[in-house]
Amino acid sequence: MIFRDTGIGIPKENLTRIFDPYFTTKQKGSGLGLATSYAIIEKHNGYIFVDSKLGEGTEFTIYLPASPDSTLNKRTESTKLKKWSGKRVLVMDDELYIRELIGNFLELLGFKVHFAEHGEQAIDEYTKALNKKQAYDLVIMDLTVRGGMGGKEAVTKILEIDPKARVIVASGYSTDSVLAKYEEFGFVGRLSKPFTLESLNEVITQILD
Repeated sequence: MIFRDTGIGIPKENLTRIFDPYFTTKQKGSGLGLATSYAIIEKHNGYIFVDSKLGEGTEFTIYLPASPDSTLNKRTESTKLKKWSGKRVLVMDDELYIRELIGNFLELLGFKVHFAEHGEQAIDEYTKALNKKQAYDLVIMDLTVRGGMGGKEAVTKILEIDPKARVIVASGYSTDSVLAKYEEFGFVGRLSKPFTLESLNEVITQILD
């Protein structure tokens, strides 16, 4: 589920606090609305994440399990998802629950998944793996990272280290110019959040097959 507005947006310094109980920027607000929403979603084994740009608006994306009857397994069987057993992928995102969500998707596809929280860490992890002759087959990077290096800057550094690197950019803003012209920035593919297991597999197949 996606909830999007075209309001004033949320300042970057507040994004990490909006789910905290009693945090509010409103004079009459209780600060419990988003905290309660987060608790309910988490209790149902779901995920919620937010993207916001000042002057453009805010977008909340919620993932919830469809049903307890292995719907995901039935869906993956029906679509004949390709298994990438033994392939290594590095996922960079500053939100833990997004890393976990993408990681779960990739593990279902057979990948060995490693994580980084920001661009600097991703570059370091990629360099270490390359030096050990255990290069990553794929890298998935969030376009923007609060308070750190995002995918746009990090992909340039990684390509300097390894011109053959295959890096996918991911973002919650499908209209971003980097997503529209991702190849010009050095990326080999793009993912618009939120994405499904099937769409992730489709993009990966186009790159690795």
